[in-house]
Amino acid sequence: MQKIIMYYLFTPLKDPMAVRLWQSALADKLNLRGRIIIAEHGINATLGGDIDDLKSYIKTTKSYPPFDNIDCKWSDGSWSDFPGLSVKVRPELVTFGMPDKLTVDQTGIVGGGKRLSPNQLHELVSKKGDDVIMVDGRNKWEAAIGKFKKAIVMDVKHTREFPKRINDPKYEYLKHKTVVTYCTGGIRCEVLTKLMLDTGYKEVYQLDGGIIKYLDTYGDDGLWEGSLYVFDKRISIQSSDRTKVIGICVHCGKRTSRYLNCGNISCNQQILVCDQCSHRTRLCADCAQTKLI
Repeated sequence: MQKIIMYYLFTPLKDPMAVRLWQSALADKLNLRGRIIIAEHGINATLGGDIDDLKSYIKTTKSYPPFDNIDCKWSDGSWSDFPGLSVKVRPELVTFGMPDKLTVDQTGIVGGGKRLSPNQLHELVSKKGDDVIMVDGRNKWEAAIGKFKKAIVMDVKHTREFPKRINDPKYEYLKHKTVVTYCTGGIRCEVLTKLMLDTGYKEVYQLDGGIIKYLDTYGDDGLWEGSLYVFDKRISIQSSDRTKVIGICVHCGKRTSRYLNCGNISCNQQILVCDQCSHRTRLCADCAQTKLI
């Protein structure tokens, strides 16, 4: 039986290249596929494979003292959901374009927002109501098929756009609100809370463990609605057969959670297309208008 694991950890690493060589050899030996990113700030990984091999990988990885606090999240899937194994060293675990703005220690990012468990998030919302503003720390096409109810989704195509967006005058009012950021597994919103606090936001939290941990706790019976976008062949995952469909087909406006790549190879952007429209065209709205193919 196979599964997919996801984890990240902010911790100082003196020799990221040595860690890369070790992680690459370990994952390859266990026949795992997926992505591992290593930086001076820590490690970020999503891997698929046999359950026993994943358990061996986790045990070995956690035996390295800087990684002993790794908290893995499990989900349905397999190594076939990835094209291969990629292990890279990069300046940042997530590309905000501001590696020099982060300082990490053994507890994570220094000066970041307070972590809230799913239960603590519900307690905060119950106490403060509409004064709690959820802010999506993901790209806008991820939020198109699933998000927290009433959450603010900024017009962001890439995480490096967030430093500019959070300083947009139209979000100035958020600096005096109770803000809770969230993302898929927690890594992006952990960085985002730091950036927000550094630019004048007063009260900022992060959803600990991200959407994945929240859905493990509440599924479709909480504050979340829709599917969860993931960066592998699965594209999206649902909590149950009751998962609400909130995505909108670019051609007819019907509800859908189905992403396809635009059939114009020079475009190739991901688009939401319902089953019916996908039989007529696989072009995005702009390419269909210009009748490129």
